Amino acid sequence: MNYFISDTHFYHDSLLGQNDFAPRLFDSVEEMNEKLIKSWNERVTDHDTVYHLGDVAMRPKHYPTEKETFDMLERLNGHIILIKGNHDYRSLLKYLMKNNRVLEDGGLKYQTEDVGSLLKFDHHQFYCTHYPMLLGEVDQILNLHGHIHHYSVGIAENINVGVDSPELQYLENPVEFGTPLRGEEILEIYDKKKQDLMKRS
Repeated sequence: MNYFISDTHFYHDSLLGQNDFAPRLFDSVEEMNEKLIKSWNERVTDHDTVYHLGDVAMRPKHYPTEKETFDMLERLNGHIILIKGNHDYRSLLKYLMKNNRVLEDGGLKYQTEDVGSLLKFDHHQFYCTHYPMLLGEVDQILNLHGHIHHYSVGIAENINVGVDSPELQYLENPVEFGTPLRGEEILEIYDKKKQDLMKRS
């Protein structure tokens, strides 16, 4: 099964606490990191694929080493397709590829994409990117993105799948912080966001 997530920002201690950009109500970065790992692994198995739409990890003053980030990713279940975010340095992508490994089902643990990835789900196309894209008039194409944390693009077809996304509130069955989203949940967010925007117009 495919899952979608963005902007985990492991190690990013300046996001802790109440704030408008990315409210993360944890007492420590260690507590936040462990919650992200727990939520991910409770849903994802090593037979699943997670599209991570960028910004895996960050520290405000010194970026975690490639090994630190790699060790964190190694604790996460599943195949990970990392779409490069603005805080994902080229050296990290090279490190992942150099230390890649084959999982039990025969597939590689890591795959990287510079710009985006396109896949189909339930008669829709998911265009997965880090930055939100303005696609114009589209038919059954959704742009799954991150980057903007606790903000939302006022277009129904732009779905923020980041862990801080306010659009997660559209889900009838809320998910824990750090839970990668299923395709069905993406479509639920899309339908409810579209209805909400129509009411406001």
